[in-house]
Amino acid sequence: MKKDIHPQYREVVFQDTSSDFKFITRSTMTSNETITMEDGNTYPVIKVEVSSASHPFYTGKNLFVDTAGRIEKFQKRYKK
Repeated sequence: MKKDIHPQYREVVFQDTSSDFKFITRSTMTSNETITMEDGNTYPVIKVEVSSASHPFYTGKNLFVDTAGRIEKFQKRYKK
């Protein structure tokens, strides 16, 4: 492996801003902000808007989307 061409791969914290859910993983992303976790260590923090704690697919809180108009439009367009 060549030296000084690869980004630093380290532990970082991803924080979901909508649910305040945090998890530690390894990443090459960088941040100027840091956070101290329950284990007493300080990690760089990357803030994200959606994670498994707030995504409707994982939480079961699906948003109702009006598809009736789209289905009718599709059937009308491709009706034989």
